[in-house]
Amino acid sequence: MLKKRFYYLVRVQYLGFRFSGWQKQPRQLTIEGMLTKTLKFILPDTQFKILGAGRTDAKVSSLDGAFELFVMKNELPELDRFIDLFNLNLPSDIRVTEITPTTADFNIIQQSKSKEYVYLFSYGTKNHPFCAPFLTNVLVNLDLDLMKEAAGLFIGEHDFSCYTARLQENTQVLRTLNTCEIIPNTLLKANFFPKESYVLVVQGEGFMRYQIRMMMGALFQVGKRELSLKDIRQSLTPKSNMVLTTVAPASGLLLNKLSFD
Repeated sequence: MLKKRFYYLVRVQYLGFRFSGWQKQPRQLTIEGMLTKTLKFILPDTQFKILGAGRTDAKVSSLDGAFELFVMKNELPELDRFIDLFNLNLPSDIRVTEITPTTADFNIIQQSKSKEYVYLFSYGTKNHPFCAPFLTNVLVNLDLDLMKEAAGLFIGEHDFSCYTARLQENTQVLRTLNTCEIIPNTLLKANFFPKESYVLVVQGEGFMRYQIRMMMGALFQVGKRELSLKDIRQSLTPKSNMVLTTVAPASGLLLNKLSFD
């Protein structure tokens, strides 16, 4: 006889700076591992499984992450109280914001509709050390106007083969970006932040590993006049032989919004 199963969509925020990414790994501190450990403690003698909407890399943070929680036999107790209990036992750099009952028809990976990532950075002068988990700091001056123009070249459907690590033969390299722009940072503020900081906003249905960090790395090179607008256009052509060497640090990257069908 099949065991009854209950389904939930859980929204979660986390600061990724001390974690080795989302995916559970032996002898590594990960977001999935910490969530699993906490659930085992607050749901003793209960079978469950979690499935993330995607895998963020080490040091990458999230304001709007999500995972599916499958619970066997018995449904969760009153959800508002369960969220309080969950958060009480999670470390301070992980927070559950919402738990919504769903059904067996929902698939968090297949039904992911839109992801918005942001990449925060500043340039020119050395930042306060407390900025390190949030802002990438480039210590030379950048041509910000040229970077903004280059960012716009990523919008639309392009071959992003040059913007991923360890490209596999069956990887879907044609990706569509609906938004790619550099704007002033109003998302995160702190009294130790520099007077001016900026954010690259990228929105699309899905991204390859390191894609946004390599896009940001290329934009940093444009800002330093190491790459041109022509180089960016060429990098997006099918079967481009351009080799991009700069991967921006992970700590500036943040999953900002995640929506589903």
